[in-house]
Amino acid sequence: MDRLEDRIRRLIVETLNLEDISAEDIGEDELLFGEGLGLDSIDALEIGIEIQKTFGVKIDSKDENLASYFSSVRELARFVSRQQQEQVV
Repeated sequence: MDRLEDRIRRLIVETLNLEDISAEDIGEDELLFGEGLGLDSIDALEIGIEIQKTFGVKIDSKDENLASYFSSVRELARFVSRQQQEQVV
């Protein structure tokens, strides 16, 4: 999953045009929102759209666990991996 985490880190940096942060600067368990990386809800929307396009997964905005999926790079990678596995089954 490390490779998926690397792809997600790059996706975040590129999607949000983060000029002062590189993909390597984002830790797998670093919080993406609030006191962590400091992203906001608009950033989450942009990342979500790009995650769906890039990885071919569906993000349900009504899912009560949505915030936890977007809490860190590691959690996003787990979410994407689960979604891709469910699509295969």
